[in-house]
Amino acid sequence: MNALLEMLMQLFERAALLLICLFFITRIPRFKETLQKNSHSPAELTLLTLIFCMFALFGTYTGIEVEGSLVNVRIIAIMAGGILFGPWVGIITGIVSGIHRYLIDIGGVTSIPCLITSILAGVVSGYIGRRVNRSKRWLVGIAAGMVCEALTMLLILVMAQPHGLGVDIVSKIGLPMIIGEVSIGLIVLLIQSVEGEKENIAARQAKLALDIANKTLPYFRSINAESLHTICSIIKEDIKADAVAITDTRDVLAYVGFGEERYHIGDEIISDVTKSTIRSGKITIRNHIADDKTPQIQSLLIIPLEERGEVTGTLKIYYRKAYKITYPLQTMAIGLSQIISTLMEVSRVEQIKEAANKAELKALQTKINPHFLFNALNAIASTTRTKPDKARELIINLSGYLRYNLELNDDLIEIHKELQQVSDYVEIEKARFGNRLQVKYVMDEVSVRIPSLIIQPLVENAINHGILKKKAPGTVTISVKDRGEKVRISVADTGVGIRDDVVDNLYHDQVPAKQIGLYNVHRRLKLMYGEGVIILKHDPGTEVYFDIPKEKS
Repeated sequence: MNALLEMLMQLFERAALLLICLFFITRIPRFKETLQKNSHSPAELTLLTLIFCMFALFGTYTGIEVEGSLVNVRIIAIMAGGILFGPWVGIITGIVSGIHRYLIDIGGVTSIPCLITSILAGVVSGYIGRRVNRSKRWLVGIAAGMVCEALTMLLILVMAQPHGLGVDIVSKIGLPMIIGEVSIGLIVLLIQSVEGEKENIAARQAKLALDIANKTLPYFRSINAESLHTICSIIKEDIKADAVAITDTRDVLAYVGFGEERYHIGDEIISDVTKSTIRSGKITIRNHIADDKTPQIQSLLIIPLEERGEVTGTLKIYYRKAYKITYPLQTMAIGLSQIISTLMEVSRVEQIKEAANKAELKALQTKINPHFLFNALNAIASTTRTKPDKARELIINLSGYLRYNLELNDDLIEIHKELQQVSDYVEIEKARFGNRLQVKYVMDEVSVRIPSLIIQPLVENAINHGILKKKAPGTVTISVKDRGEKVRISVADTGVGIRDDVVDNLYHDQVPAKQIGLYNVHRRLKLMYGEGVIILKHDPGTEVYFDIPKEKS
């Protein structure tokens, strides 16, 4: 009895050594993060398999020799690996350690039974890891380990020659080996306690994300370069990052922190990693990478921002030290990105409504603008005697133009209705300015719905700030082109050309509030489709165009 108790204590000592090794491994941050994941990459599974194979081989080498057999903790390591990390780890560990046990004692009385039960333990542990409820795995693991060891004893009795030797071995090692499987439960509970920490981590990071959201909420009421810069500053400070950036699908919207002098608002995205994130819609983590513009940056986390299921931009977090993108940071950043996406979508909706209200106000002002009406009526009056038919057409044009503005609402309208309103406006202006103004239409046959009052302000701009600023006659060309999935609408003139400062102010949201013509069109398009107008300078004149996506049938 004393011999059995002593053997059992020695077995527990070896199991305790396994536990101590595992405990210290779980304190290593990168390994701890691996344990806390719900799923593992092939590389991570390979690492875990190597670790448990080493534990199983260690169990064999430290075994206590009894009558040609080894009292060891090999089955404990196999079962623990498979239960915790699935069939891949369990089965491979079982095969490797089982073959190793056979090869170091070929022809030994227990070598074949140990080979068989090692492989069986790997299969059974993998099944437990996949099929058994997490809270019961430690208990089921103990029971399965005891069954495997009992089967080993049975195989020794059956296969041992002479039979008496098998009986002698089993009588000495059977009970300690079976009882020793209790250690499986201890190992499983240890690792599960580390996995359970991720719930506390998630709670803390969720609170941090909500705190950041609460601080940044006021700045989402009006999204512009200044407010996004402030939002990035708050995020950078609260998560102790070296730099934080927000982009849309094409340009940098805000950049705060290390390397800020190298990035400017409105710069086009040049990072292939960012472009890849936008295309795939998946989180990108780089824990040891040098950025082209800022080679001192070593860690990078890029999270796509989504609205209505489509990627509209990214949140980028930078650190100058490698391996700073930890599991807690990923958890927080994902939650924060979801909140930011929601806030930006709500903000866009509010700004669309505000822009629509401004557009409606502009239309109302134009409709009742005494100066506009006076000029239109004066043009009609001047043609009444000489060209009565033309006068009647102009009256119809003016009537149609005013009726369109009167019926204006926030809904999308067919492009043909918008073009009719533009045509009415153009005919009135041509009557006023005669040969000074020529208008051309280049139209593809398309059917698309667009925001109301989106083309006429561009035509008005082209006439008043392009053609009329020049003494010589000029031409405005209105173009609608079918470009596959999109329709491109452009207004070009041969006038004096737009000033560079006007273009810069437009792209940087610094246009005075009272100038709501071109700027209002730009903002409405950007809020609704993610991209505003594009301005090209020609010689002579200016071209302004934008793309409208076709509705998916």
